[in-house]
Amino acid sequence: MMIIAPILVGLVYVVLMSLIHEPHRRRFNAVMVAGAGAAYLSGGGFGIWEFAFTALVTYVAYLGLESWTFIGIAWLLHTGWDVVHHLKGAPIIPFAEHSSFGCAICDPVIAIWCFAGGRSVTDFVRARVGSRRPRSSVG
Repeated sequence: MMIIAPILVGLVYVVLMSLIHEPHRRRFNAVMVAGAGAAYLSGGGFGIWEFAFTALVTYVAYLGLESWTFIGIAWLLHTGWDVVHHLKGAPIIPFAEHSSFGCAICDPVIAIWCFAGGRSVTDFVRARVGSRRPRSSVG
């Protein structure tokens, strides 16, 4: 369950974000990943490096305002930071020992979606379901 739940969280995130129309979806996701980059500032355990990482992710997220690729890169940067925190034993949620591990599983799911262009999965499903309906013949 330590792996399945974070994957499901990532998929739920993708579905919910799909409800936002472009170009707002891309811009909103750039803001989200910038915020995620600041998640460890309140005591992540790496001192000044927490600020350096936050600055880096914020810059990459800024580039993501116009590029899904940069949003995906920012999520992968956050994944790496999650792994480092997990290995150090300084989780993102101090009272949840494996929270950084879960985040490191969830974030790549979101990054893959971003690298695919952040397309709306809800629109995709609607199109697929709609194309399977039998067409009435009017004659």
